[in-house]
Amino acid sequence: MGLLQELVAIQREIYLAFADRIGNFAETGDWQLLAAYLPMGIVFGAVHALTPGHSKAVLAIYLTGSTATLARALVVSLALSFTHVTMSVLIALFSLPLVSVALGSVGRAPLLEDLSRGLLGLIGLWMLWQAFRGTGHSHGREGSLVGFMAGLIPCPLTLFVMTFAISRGVPQAGVAFAAVMMIGVVLVLAAVALAAVLFRQQLLRLLAARPRVVDAVTRTIQVTAGLILVAVAWNAIVG
Repeated sequence: MGLLQELVAIQREIYLAFADRIGNFAETGDWQLLAAYLPMGIVFGAVHALTPGHSKAVLAIYLTGSTATLARALVVSLALSFTHVTMSVLIALFSLPLVSVALGSVGRAPLLEDLSRGLLGLIGLWMLWQAFRGTGHSHGREGSLVGFMAGLIPCPLTLFVMTFAISRGVPQAGVAFAAVMMIGVVLVLAAVALAAVLFRQQLLRLLAARPRVVDAVTRTIQVTAGLILVAVAWNAIVG
């Protein structure tokens, strides 16, 4: 709990400082004043991504159960990060038609959350089907789709920043901060993705001398990952 409180405190300090910069930018229009603080957005994004959420567990579960390479794992994490942040930017920019449909409370989008979990449930079923058929090959498109589906849940803090910037008449400042913030999110999610793939590869390497065991372990991991994704989807939608 102490670490989480520290992360939340750091987020709050950066957010309040950037809110001041947005206010100054709204008054002066000085991009240099804003740009000098933008790199802090990377720290903000990384710290924010370390807090609970952001589909880190889903990302790790999928990559552990798939046959994705390190390069594909990075693509999945990039797709997730880009969609996660971009959804918030789009919701803020087009809030009038979207808020009443997608948003149930501040910082949340129940409709998009249900859609995201439902699609991930389908991926889970697909992984189960592959495991039982013995076709565990993972395609690059599948990984990118998983990243997109998991990222459909918008980032609440990006939404707050965008809403504040729009309220001050400078949406471009919010977009700029969201762009650099996404770099921090990518760094954290990429680390999670690489750790998951390296864990799977190391486990299979240890069992390389026993091909039948490798096949059994691979299928077991894939079945487990598929069941978890289906369970998460079912719990999120039904619950």
